[in-house]
Amino acid sequence: MTDLRRLHCIVPGASVDLSAVGTSDTSAAPGDKAATKAGTAALVERLAEAQEVLWARRHEKVLIVLQGIDTSGKGGTVEHVFGGVNPAGLKVTSFKAPSESELERDYLWRVHANVPRAGEIGVFDRSHYEDVLAVRVLGLLPEARWRRRFDHINAFEQLLHDEGTTIVKVLLHISKDEQLRRLEARLADPHKRWKFQVGDLDARGRWDAYQAAFAEAVERTATDHAPWHIVPADKKWYRNWAVASIVVATLEGMDLTWPEPEEDLSSIVME
Repeated sequence: MTDLRRLHCIVPGASVDLSAVGTSDTSAAPGDKAATKAGTAALVERLAEAQEVLWARRHEKVLIVLQGIDTSGKGGTVEHVFGGVNPAGLKVTSFKAPSESELERDYLWRVHANVPRAGEIGVFDRSHYEDVLAVRVLGLLPEARWRRRFDHINAFEQLLHDEGTTIVKVLLHISKDEQLRRLEARLADPHKRWKFQVGDLDARGRWDAYQAAFAEAVERTATDHAPWHIVPADKKWYRNWAVASIVVATLEGMDLTWPEPEEDLSSIVME
């Protein structure tokens, strides 16, 4: 049986060429679109159950990092995969452009402040990787400075792992044509137009630069304790199933068990 924790997983040290990775490959799905969506629903239930145990134990922490170019589906993934989880044990952080106060500190300061607490699943919608992605593509820092950040990030993730955080990183991989379709759909739909930003077109114009930046970031930071998964994301139904599969397999692979009561309840008599 396939270990779904390794689904679309990048082997540490492997070279990454995103142009050679299919964005619409659904061959790992359990069936057609309908069957896969049904499978996702079942996975979401299993995720909710595993999260309840995680929250009750208040010991382990889980961090899910979602990265991807504009319209790749980070928000949709959060909604469809984590929407059934008890919000008390879920922390979703969306990292926008840093504020003036954040820029006065080291770039990991705001990230470290938002890592999951004991018992929580933390989800990063964008993350510390923006500091080797957008910073690089937009030329906001000298190359020598942002390149050093790969080592910083690896050390930061090693620290989190050593202190009990299980890390899963997912790159939602879409094609340039699919991005165009999604941008056009946003512009045409009054209910989605609010998501459209002129800056998205600027990022689209830098497509090749972003693809190179994503590829190198994955290459330089894929480790056994903080693995990267490149998930084909042109098909939203497949994206949701794949991410749910990876997350559920990770949590269930932690062999979580319900904690014992802190007090001796053997003499309790209910009347």
